[in-house]
Amino acid sequence: MMISNLLPKHGSNQQENDLSIKKVAIYARVSTSEQAEEGYSIDEQLSVLRQWCESQSYTVYDEFTDRGISGKSMNRPALLRMLKEANHFDMVIVWKMNRLARNILDILQMVKLLEDNQVDFRSFKENLETETPAGKLQFHMLAAISEFERDNIAENVKMGMSARAKEGAWNGGRVLGYDSRSEFIPTKKRKQTKLVVNEEEARTVRKIFHLYLDGHGYKSIANQLNKEGFKTKTGNSFSFNSVKTILENPIYVGLIRYNKQTNWSKKRRKGTNATPYIGKGQHDPIISEEVWMKTQERLKQRSKKPNRVHSGEYVLTGIMKCPECGASMVLGRTTNKRKDGTRYALEYYVCGAWKSKGSTVCRSNGVRVDYADPVVLEKLTCLAENKQLVKDIVERINTRHYTILDPLIKENEQLERKGEQLNHEKQQILELYKEGILSKVDFQSEYNKLNEAIDQNEAQIKPIKNQILNNENSQTISPEKVTHTLRQFLSFYKQSGTAEQRKYAMQLMVKKITIAPNRKIETIQVQFNRDLISTVNKEGEPSNDDGSPSFIVMTLNL
Repeated sequence: MMISNLLPKHGSNQQENDLSIKKVAIYARVSTSEQAEEGYSIDEQLSVLRQWCESQSYTVYDEFTDRGISGKSMNRPALLRMLKEANHFDMVIVWKMNRLARNILDILQMVKLLEDNQVDFRSFKENLETETPAGKLQFHMLAAISEFERDNIAENVKMGMSARAKEGAWNGGRVLGYDSRSEFIPTKKRKQTKLVVNEEEARTVRKIFHLYLDGHGYKSIANQLNKEGFKTKTGNSFSFNSVKTILENPIYVGLIRYNKQTNWSKKRRKGTNATPYIGKGQHDPIISEEVWMKTQERLKQRSKKPNRVHSGEYVLTGIMKCPECGASMVLGRTTNKRKDGTRYALEYYVCGAWKSKGSTVCRSNGVRVDYADPVVLEKLTCLAENKQLVKDIVERINTRHYTILDPLIKENEQLERKGEQLNHEKQQILELYKEGILSKVDFQSEYNKLNEAIDQNEAQIKPIKNQILNNENSQTISPEKVTHTLRQFLSFYKQSGTAEQRKYAMQLMVKKITIAPNRKIETIQVQFNRDLISTVNKEGEPSNDDGSPSFIVMTLNL
């Protein structure tokens, strides 16, 4: 997330600055692991910082608090809100610098952006400010120390977890077949988590291993478990992946696996360790060593089988919907045998929920690929040559153009009149203060309220003006333009693009396809938007448009 996008430009009206009391935004944060630590509580931080503001005769603009949120990430609700409102205050103060962030780059970036918008930064605990060269030097040094402390704590935690794993102890988490219980061990400073067999869940685990060794695949096992009412640890239905995960987990044979993911800040598949630590655990096994070895041998043999290569682009996956549950249709295959004994594959669009979780959830509702793809393309070809349908599209687009623009213009006029009134009231308040009719305290209170109202009004006007400008610049569309775009799409789809580009273009043109009970295509919802026009008129290059919504959606009945 770009922090610079969140910060509005700070005003620079010298007359207002001279008259106003310095306004301070208080930011406080505590992560889950620090909730109970003395001096870290949100209430304590706020109390200390309020007293400091009072001692300096500063006004507290607002208090921004993130409770139970780590400082590792910038994606914190209160922090983001504070940055968005940076033009309303003059200073940010925190109890300690690591409350703002743990990463030195994040700290430096935020403070630099605040400074660029004439907002100072102070840390109470370190007696730190960024208003002087000496303060800035101290700030940079302490930011580096803060990150060092964070990395050092993370390393110590990692070493502790590694040591626990080597002792056979469980490092936490929920796993089917076991319950986690905390118990106090005299030789340890803290309570330890221990795994205890949950007999009811253990029967499910044993069933999964036995079904697999009996020749059932992942999907077959998931289907049978769901039919018989078995549930995962979280109470959900079993899927292909949940069965596979259980079969590959050495915990069920009494082992502890640690460090399978080396870097959780990356995607899990990119941080997988090929050689994690595996050792004897302190918990009781659920399956025998013999069952475990046979299972792993079969898994290894299965992984060596080469994937069969099938041609096809499958352009309708995702946009074709299951007629029963509404899930997206995905690719499915069956193998048939000819009279001469040779085998051949048939490809279908099938219900994604059925393919993942089995017939308990839904049915396959398969639609042949070699039927669906030509039918959709044929219907789109007919649309391009149907003058009446093209006329309907044009009318809908142009009608929507005007129905959107007129209300925007009226709303903008109302907001501009409101802004003029607020500025007039602001000038009146200033005159009353100069004449001595209003006290400084009363003036400041009213003046700040009016400034806030003006800022809010301007914030509402800006996006509306942008929408008006975009709509005024966009001309009404002609039937010739629609026909040309449709023909360009068909030409691009059939001749020029790669398989990936053809699928992208199809998914821009078609919003949704529904299936009748006889497994024939029932309706095709066609959408006409800027991305489609851009794609088919730029030789398949993706559009750099702002993700504008569809102009219209038209349903074609078959």
